[in-house]
Amino acid sequence: MINDQITIALTHLSKHDKVLSTLIKIIGTCNLQPHKKYFNLLLRSIVGQQLSVKAADSIGRKFLSYYNDEPTPEAIINTQHEDLRALGLSNAKARYVKDLSQKIMDGIVNLQGLSVKNDDEIITELTRVKGIGVWTVHMFLIFTLGRMNVLPYSDLGIRKAVMLNYGLRKLPDEKKILKLAKKNNWHPYCSIVSLYMWKSLDAEFESLL
Repeated sequence: MINDQITIALTHLSKHDKVLSTLIKIIGTCNLQPHKKYFNLLLRSIVGQQLSVKAADSIGRKFLSYYNDEPTPEAIINTQHEDLRALGLSNAKARYVKDLSQKIMDGIVNLQGLSVKNDDEIITELTRVKGIGVWTVHMFLIFTLGRMNVLPYSDLGIRKAVMLNYGLRKLPDEKKILKLAKKNNWHPYCSIVSLYMWKSLDAEFESLL
């Protein structure tokens, strides 16, 4: 089903936005697949914040392997702060993963029910956790739930890609990006637009130009 949706999205975006039409022709079909391990992926999102992709991946793998790739809220709560620090987590991130775990155990956050909630409800639910902001939830909506219409307007990569691809003089703010999305009919496929914006910043893409 997701592949059919992407095909429809690419046709829609190519029809309404010349910039995206060009990017789609050069890059080809993108991939957006939902994943089921919500807890694992939220943990990795917290662990990887403000790190390079390489560092985030390295620490994320080390962290999950400590729990044999099957972490539970109870196991994390029972892990000593010093042990979390030894895995590469900062003091703040160690507190954040424990806060997520505790809120799940207390029923404040319910991961099992996320798939049936709308995007705004999920943002409200997950931002109750210390260390999880709107940007983190946007990433979760796109890369974990596979939601099709998410526009992470605060993401630096998105802002830079929009500036470069649409010939803007400076990094656009939220208002400018939302205005551009409306003008070029990105809805209801903003997640797909985001994928192409990020991809356009890759060195691999630049070599195709």
